[in-house]
Amino acid sequence: MTSLSDIHVLMVDDSPQMRFVIRCLLRASGIYQMSEAETAAEALELMRTTPIDLVLLDWKMEPIDGLAFARMLRQSGESPNPYVPILMLTAHTEISRVAAARDAGVTGFVKKPISARLLFERVSFALTDTRLYVRSGDFFGPDRRKGQNPNYAGPFRRRTDQGVDDTFDIDDMRCSA
Repeated sequence: MTSLSDIHVLMVDDSPQMRFVIRCLLRASGIYQMSEAETAAEALELMRTTPIDLVLLDWKMEPIDGLAFARMLRQSGESPNPYVPILMLTAHTEISRVAAARDAGVTGFVKKPISARLLFERVSFALTDTRLYVRSGDFFGPDRRKGQNPNYAGPFRRRTDQGVDDTFDIDDMRCSA
């Protein structure tokens, strides 16, 4: 992709008014290739036939909400693209909801009401995000650790972290208690 005009965005929202607002904001930022879906099922069908570069997803939808749809995209063996960046749109921004979206594999979070500046920042981040994707027993998505401090000296939690050896650190015990 060389410019925003090359990006194809899928908006998944059951509100036609919200899709209209998002469509206007995306056009103002230079994104013209857009598809719309009112339901998760409609979005999945569309993703099977059209290459999508970014999904803008509303949380509160029926019969499948945005959180369940994000999990389906990330974890289902039948997902058309488990690596597609997903931005969750919602007016409910409690810490527990942000954490739940992150844990479902969402790339970013956009609070409603949406401002053009915030939407553009989040879209830019999602499209240029270089975090690796991580798979564990109950998670698949962008690494939830947004950045690693090169000066961090431990305690380390993962065998893949640099500096890990087979010694036991008392801080490990304190952090897990």
